[in-house]
Amino acid sequence: MTSQGPIHPTDGDALSIALVSEHASPLAVLGGVDAGGQNVHVARLASALADRGHRVIVYTRRDARDLPDRVRLRGGVEVRHVPAGPPEQIPKDELLPHVLSFGRYMAREWQARPPGLVHSHFWMSGLASLQAARELRLPLLHTYHALGTVKRRHQKYADTSPPARIACETEVGLGCDRVVATCRDEVLELARMSITVDKVSVVPCGVDTAQFTPDGPAADPGAHRYRLLQLGRLVPRKGAAVSITALTLLPEAELVVVGGPPADRIDADPEVRRLRGIAGAAGVADRVRFTGGVASEEVAPLLRSADVVLCPADYEPFGIVPLEAMACGKPVVASAVGGHLDTVADPATGRLVPPGDPEALARAVGELLADPALRKACGAAGRRRVLSRYGWAGVAAATESVYRAVLAARPTATGGGEAV
Repeated sequence: MTSQGPIHPTDGDALSIALVSEHASPLAVLGGVDAGGQNVHVARLASALADRGHRVIVYTRRDARDLPDRVRLRGGVEVRHVPAGPPEQIPKDELLPHVLSFGRYMAREWQARPPGLVHSHFWMSGLASLQAARELRLPLLHTYHALGTVKRRHQKYADTSPPARIACETEVGLGCDRVVATCRDEVLELARMSITVDKVSVVPCGVDTAQFTPDGPAADPGAHRYRLLQLGRLVPRKGAAVSITALTLLPEAELVVVGGPPADRIDADPEVRRLRGIAGAAGVADRVRFTGGVASEEVAPLLRSADVVLCPADYEPFGIVPLEAMACGKPVVASAVGGHLDTVADPATGRLVPPGDPEALARAVGELLADPALRKACGAAGRRRVLSRYGWAGVAAATESVYRAVLAARPTATGGGEAV
């Protein structure tokens, strides 16, 4: 296992990079069931790599008929909409039948103008890329973002992943040149899949430290003394039910839940209905508010309005929200799982608690709410931690360093390809 440090490209040393993100478009509106941290990661990584002088093309599935074939995201970054399956929204767990055509499309395109390397994101992207990369002998790196073994362990029969997922993930990990893991916990999980540590580099996800900052406007405060905020996709594993139950032990606090469908459709959402039922049964319905999905520019003001940010997921492959909260100078109480174990420094920047334990969550939050100086100190320490470890410039430099190590081990590979 290695964690690479920054290097700086020299003139004429730019790489042509294909980022493959089959279901998670960097252009997607966030907050839906299948739109979250991976979309942000791919968009920000592509942009930060372009800032370092590289040429990046992101391949994602066409999921609407009116999407153009190509979209210029910014200088040096282009998004290609791949025709694989019907051009409509399809849940990611139903996309496996279209992976083969996705891979064939890339192989045809790369035959004419191959990228210098391919970096796939999520297991189906890896499966499509593995086929094309083998055919054309291209270097392939892979980031999982989530592992089927972990999902199966936690969700059991509720897991809607295709039965072939775990076997396919193992095939991708063994067949690619290098796995780019996002946290140390993932390295242990990969070892259980026979993907050894010498094939894995750890590079964390990042956060935009200019967008997420303690300075700037904050959303209007609520009517209650304290505000707790939970942000992310509205799916059961994110643990909003745990936050709602914890609220029964925090009588002066309100809970704002950010994410899900737009506000005008929030009342029809099955997960919102389930959570409102829990809140009603617990007697805290008047202190729980669902905003629905919000525009990206509204996220930082909402975080700034919170006294404590909650991240109580049952499991979390990495978790962008703790970084965004810490970058805004807010203390975080998170479940002690996955990427949280790397990002949240307990007690410096917040608290780590057992997953699925509302009493432990309430105790940790209550300690922070009772001490304004402690909240301020944790927030300041969180901001320092993000600046030192998780800015996108550093993440891109570390990723580039892994790319170059892979290319150095494949002397026939070139950095040429299509300019954007």
